[in-house]
Amino acid sequence: MLLRFLETLLVSLTGGLFFRLLHLPLPWLLGSLAAVMIWSLTARRNVFWPVGLRNSGLVILGYMLGSSFAIETGLQIIKQLPAMMFATASTILFSLFIGYIIHRRTDISLSTCIIGSVPGGLTQMVVLSEEIADTDLTVVTFMQTIRLLSTVFIVPFLIICGLAGDTQQAVAANIPDVYNNAIHTPWTIFLFTGVVLFAVWAALRINLPTPFLLGPLIGTAALVLAGFQAVKVSSFLVFISQLCIGTYLGLAIRPASLKHWKKLLPYTLGGSVAVVFFSLGVGFLLTRLHSLNLISAFLGTSPGGMAEMGLTAVLVRADVSLVAAYQMFRLLFILFVMPLLLKWRFGTVPKQKVLDN
Repeated sequence: MLLRFLETLLVSLTGGLFFRLLHLPLPWLLGSLAAVMIWSLTARRNVFWPVGLRNSGLVILGYMLGSSFAIETGLQIIKQLPAMMFATASTILFSLFIGYIIHRRTDISLSTCIIGSVPGGLTQMVVLSEEIADTDLTVVTFMQTIRLLSTVFIVPFLIICGLAGDTQQAVAANIPDVYNNAIHTPWTIFLFTGVVLFAVWAALRINLPTPFLLGPLIGTAALVLAGFQAVKVSSFLVFISQLCIGTYLGLAIRPASLKHWKKLLPYTLGGSVAVVFFSLGVGFLLTRLHSLNLISAFLGTSPGGMAEMGLTAVLVRADVSLVAAYQMFRLLFILFVMPLLLKWRFGTVPKQKVLDN
């Protein structure tokens, strides 16, 4: 087990270093993801990465996102709730339309294509697919993986190499200098550490979606809004967060058991790219409604995970708190509302059958 872990770590670091030397965006996230994915698929090695390390990376990211909140941000979020609903509803509806097209072109069941196209968390959608009637778990996993990879790779490239251009934001492809006015005292460090750990425990107890990310985010934001100033996150911790999350995502790619993947891939990839550019259009509309720059609006509406979009927002110095708010709103809507709608439309698998699986 230790040798497998060390092998995975070496591959992950090599990929991150390669991306960094090429000056590619999010090098330690995307580089480790790509390297581990390619290594496990081509070398057919049984790589290993503890889920605890992934969770540790999410905790660090949750703290960074939460520490960006301020009272002014809270007021902006309240003001922009209708815009969040518009962005969420339009993106989901377009994704469902893409799922319907894939269903018509591939003859895969409608429930499978719909769940595979919903821009929610990969893990949550896969778990949900086990409860919905006439759904192929393997196909859903493949479609959600392609969607996630497309978003994680395309969005940073569009922002850093396109939207940001040669501006000051583009130089943030490595590690930003955030929280310049942070207070550095042992008491403050212990306070935020204690709150973050308690928030993780509480999030697990109440079954909050992605507890290792949302728990620290909410706990840290509450402290900041109460008047405490967050401690600066070192560049080393940002690097650790990217590496832990990227490596775990690379291990999640398991297409070997999927039949007819060559037929499904073009439609899934094309649909994923279409949703990304649709979200760019929605983001552009948001810039006309509110005082958001296009980069922040695009990251807030992008159909990727909050972890990946949050990291991108930190690294390009976007409005991190609003990006997190938009992403959290869509995530909670999908996780709490979409299962009810999907179960109502397609029906559920009998509980005994779920247990047998």
